[in-house]
Amino acid sequence: MNAAVKKANQKKIAVLIALTVVASVLYLFVSVNMKYFEYAMSLRAPKLIVMLITAFCIGSASIVFQSIINNTIVTPCLLGMNSLYTLIHTAVVFFLGSGSLIARNTNLSFVVDLVLMGCSATLIYSYLFKKTNHNMLYVLLVGTIMSTFFSSIQTTLTRVMDPNEYDSLLATLVASFSNVNASIVAVSLVLMAIIIVALRRELALLDVITLGKDQAINLGVDYDKTIRRLLLGVTLFIAIATAMVGPVSFMGLIVANLSRQLFKTYRHTYLILGSGLIGMLILVGGQLIVEHVFTYSVPISVFITVGGGIYFLYLLLKQRRA
Repeated sequence: MNAAVKKANQKKIAVLIALTVVASVLYLFVSVNMKYFEYAMSLRAPKLIVMLITAFCIGSASIVFQSIINNTIVTPCLLGMNSLYTLIHTAVVFFLGSGSLIARNTNLSFVVDLVLMGCSATLIYSYLFKKTNHNMLYVLLVGTIMSTFFSSIQTTLTRVMDPNEYDSLLATLVASFSNVNASIVAVSLVLMAIIIVALRRELALLDVITLGKDQAINLGVDYDKTIRRLLLGVTLFIAIATAMVGPVSFMGLIVANLSRQLFKTYRHTYLILGSGLIGMLILVGGQLIVEHVFTYSVPISVFITVGGGIYFLYLLLKQRRA
């Protein structure tokens, strides 16, 4: 990367950081009654931190996943984490009831989601890598099949569920940044730090891995082991984000591709940081609009899903013309 391109990318990062800070400040202080300032901050600050964590998890995981698969129109949702999340919550309400401790306790629900999703991803994808001789296409295909399988079971359970229980379940199946507590934030930050430290060597090799398997191996990279560890890191990051707020479809597709279009570089340092910052800007700015323009009548996940679907069609048409 020449000096001019590097300087231009650094300026873009600085602009994104500035915009994210502005959006965050607006979210914290717009329409705050100074008489209840402390109470307002106790509600808004945790929600803001959750949005920043979610955006970084989804954005960074999407960039890494696309680089592993070598395809810019796929997202980690294909691994089945979103479908597994909805199945877990549906099964809890169906078998234990909406009044059960797991359904009512936010901390316990978060731990159950994270443990089940994390363990499932680790066991399933470690096994698949060994059985398929580290063939990513087979792993992706199995992930898509599992996603359909989980969705089918979840749909079956909702069809025979008590209507009143189903009403209480619906609120947990839509991404929400309300009623967030500080303990979940702290646990998520610790888990993210552990994953990043554990995968620091593999993350540093991403630029080499995108050159292709043969080139990476010739440069001394243990390709299969690196890909396996990165994929597990991706699934754990998505599990953390989904367990915190629920499934946010198309979010990864939007932020990852906007980052690639904005920076136009193979350096993952810029791509990952840019993707995370774009995601933060979208979530914080979008939540600001949802709360103060639409007065909570429409959740932000609806706007992301609609916008992401349109953007996905645009990417498909663009690739076809290319």
